[in-house]
Amino acid sequence: MRCYKDEYDLLNALSKGDETAFKCIYDNYSEKIFSNILRMVKSQSLAQELLQEIFIKLWDKRHLINPQKSFSAYLSRIAENTVFDFFRKAARDKALKKELLLTSSQLYFHIEENIYARENIHLIQSAIDALPPQRKKIFQLCKIEGLSYEEISQALNISVSTISDHIVKANHFIRDYLNKKPELSLSLFLICLLN
Repeated sequence: MRCYKDEYDLLNALSKGDETAFKCIYDNYSEKIFSNILRMVKSQSLAQELLQEIFIKLWDKRHLINPQKSFSAYLSRIAENTVFDFFRKAARDKALKKELLLTSSQLYFHIEENIYARENIHLIQSAIDALPPQRKKIFQLCKIEGLSYEEISQALNISVSTISDHIVKANHFIRDYLNKKPELSLSLFLICLLN
């Protein structure tokens, strides 16, 4: 192995692309840098990856080395920046992972709610369809189309009290029908619809 007179000579050779000088620097500094990284990241394999990244950066930036300035400080700065970049990226990835998890959960619940709502609507429609024809017609005009008792009375030519009787009986029937369906939880929509 080539012998270097001093650190200045070693750094000068490194800045010119001398691979032997690079190996000497790696041998001299890697153990100390590795132990510093390991203290921060608490993982042998991760510390090894970061160490390799630091020395790759050193090789890529070898032309920026000033042999007259403290090499130890220069290498420490590369190491610190590499580790801080790792933690920043990890924090971003964690935030992104959390956001994606939250978004996918919300999407899942939204889809689940839509399926549940469709099932509820199907059950409610089944209950309405089971009403006698005249009662079903009055219920739909009142509760679904929103007509008043007076408007229904005029449209069907029957008394308001008859309409009221049909609505009370329809509500009672639908509640009983739905109570027999344990998979259905009465929503506020349904409570409002039947009141």
